[in-house]
Amino acid sequence: MAASAETAPGREGRTVLEIEGLSVAYRTEEGDIFPVRDVSLTIAKGESFGLVGESGSGKSTLAMGAIRYLPANGRVTSGRVLLRGEDLLSLSDKEMRNVWGSRIAVVYQSPGNALNPSIRTGNQIAEVARIHLGMSKQEAHQRMLEMLEKVKMPDPESVARRYPHQLSGGMLQRCVVAQAMMTNPELLILDEPTTALDVTTQAVVLDLVAELKQEFDSAILYITHDLGVVARVCDRVGVMYAGEFMEQGGIHDLFKRPLHPYTLNLLGCVPHFSLGPRRKTLNTIPGFIPRLDELPEGCIFAPRCSLAEPECRVAQPPLVRAAEDHLTACRRWPVVPTPAEHMATITADLMQARGAAENRLLEARDVKKYYPVPTQGPFRQDKRKVKSVDGMTVWIDEGRTLGLVGESGSGKTTLARTIIGLVEPTEGTISLRGEILGPTTRSRERDVLRRIQMVFQNPDASLNPRQTVGQSIGRPLTLFGTPRHEVPRRVLELLEAVHLSPSYYHRLPSELSGGEKQRVAIARAFAAEPDLILCDEPIASLDVSVQGSLMNLLTTLQAEKGTSYLFISHDLSAVQHLSDWVCVAYLGYAMEWGDAGDVLNPPYHPYTEALLSAIPIPDPDVIQKNIRLEGSVPSAVDIPSGCRFHTRCPRFIGDICIQEEPPWREGEGDHWIYCHHTFEALVEMQKETLRLADHDHGTPGVEVQV
Repeated sequence: MAASAETAPGREGRTVLEIEGLSVAYRTEEGDIFPVRDVSLTIAKGESFGLVGESGSGKSTLAMGAIRYLPANGRVTSGRVLLRGEDLLSLSDKEMRNVWGSRIAVVYQSPGNALNPSIRTGNQIAEVARIHLGMSKQEAHQRMLEMLEKVKMPDPESVARRYPHQLSGGMLQRCVVAQAMMTNPELLILDEPTTALDVTTQAVVLDLVAELKQEFDSAILYITHDLGVVARVCDRVGVMYAGEFMEQGGIHDLFKRPLHPYTLNLLGCVPHFSLGPRRKTLNTIPGFIPRLDELPEGCIFAPRCSLAEPECRVAQPPLVRAAEDHLTACRRWPVVPTPAEHMATITADLMQARGAAENRLLEARDVKKYYPVPTQGPFRQDKRKVKSVDGMTVWIDEGRTLGLVGESGSGKTTLARTIIGLVEPTEGTISLRGEILGPTTRSRERDVLRRIQMVFQNPDASLNPRQTVGQSIGRPLTLFGTPRHEVPRRVLELLEAVHLSPSYYHRLPSELSGGEKQRVAIARAFAAEPDLILCDEPIASLDVSVQGSLMNLLTTLQAEKGTSYLFISHDLSAVQHLSDWVCVAYLGYAMEWGDAGDVLNPPYHPYTEALLSAIPIPDPDVIQKNIRLEGSVPSAVDIPSGCRFHTRCPRFIGDICIQEEPPWREGEGDHWIYCHHTFEALVEMQKETLRLADHDHGTPGVEVQV
């Protein structure tokens, strides 16, 4: 049964988008499948509606079906879609082309794919004004520059003359947002617009969306799997699962008192940033989203629901109004626990499983990696260097995790590649248990190669598409001396360790989901029984439920095997959850270093302070400090003099920051910062009240004085 499309209280007369009983079908070789079934929602003028759920829930299909922008094998089979009262499903194709771009705009996840690489960026943005607003070339150009200024693009004239490949990811996304807002659309659809961005760029884009919503008063449909982003920018939320709404409600109601077990479980999968390091188990949702051609009887979430009763598997529960503006499709909604009650039943402290650190495992000292500056033409020479890593020193103890954080361009991945030997360092030494290693994999003995493994961000790029899961995991076993007759048994043991059934042994990567591929990559890394695993953004772009499951898996395997990790991520909540030590990198150098409990608690280095301010916390009641860094990370070719962070520092002093390199200052405990400010001075500057949600006790927030 569809949810009622009745306009909720307070939005009468302001409704922009109204979807009633929408169903979408895709034609396949085996017949029609229905990724969206009997779905209804409304969005008012100036309102943001968040659409969340695991991959395969039908979020993007719902949005594209509503605006009739489906692929050739897709079609709307039933329902109504009203834009300001006009039924979009009754319009001709020609009429819909006039609606797209003028009254409806879309911002996609990958801005690089949304822009033509062969046309200058400014011309592509101005084209919208010429086509949909009927402006002259000069008028459209002026309108384009005005919109680039509105999205706070530095030097709009210069950006307009560049091609898309000459812009950073954050600049590209601002261009796409400017293009979408050129016609002041009535409906703006944002489909995962910040997934591929680092935390500071994401914060700027989210601020931009909030400001533009106020200025243009557009209705916004925001599709994401990031619950922290939803809490920051949305007014209402709809939770989708396997093509249906499980719950709809206001942002505060849904986060504080969810009325469906699926919503409750999603909230439990998220690591919450908190004062003080807390390595706790995260909630996981057993099983997977059902295949669309094998939907279960009754409630489609019942096979994965801990509250399910026999009656839940008999009839599909309707979406009912449990409160004034709160809908749920759970027949047992009165007994759904609060998030705090739920976490109290499943959370276990994993710190007890970890013994005291005894020995230094790896040390990378004064590592530099410089690249020649690319030149144009055979006779041009440029003696300058790209200083990707510029004197980094890190170390990792046995059985411990070092979290490495920083914006894109900070040298995190390059440092990891020098450690494993994929990239030869320009200077510096890397030692494993006191033994200095060769600069590349070719100069290292086989046993050294076995002891350091790596899990990459994109498993598709590291798994051979022609090899089965069993072959991929079995290869390091064969390379490092496991007898051939023992390999199948060990592969099955590793599959069990990463919670994959034996049936995966003969599957190809193309038959796996993103989370399953990453589990295979982790199993392959552990196959060699390494001492150290380098994890380079291993959970980026994955569903929140898959992220929680993988973080639990990494923690459990570390406790069982005693393996050390270098964990690289722009997600500081995940870094705090997994790490014992944290290094904050900027332009190839460390800004702050120390115990996670010290580095991620005040007083911070000003750069760390800005990174933490940008974290989207999954709690709408949290009031965060609003520190935004101006501009992008400077070029690694021309690193600023003095303190390399001074061009963007919110705590800039003056000439000393420009002319002199900062000293390393040692704080209490294991905590060092690279800054001209003393710890005492930072304490005084950071003495404002910081509100953070106390997720253990379920209170709206706690005030913490620095």
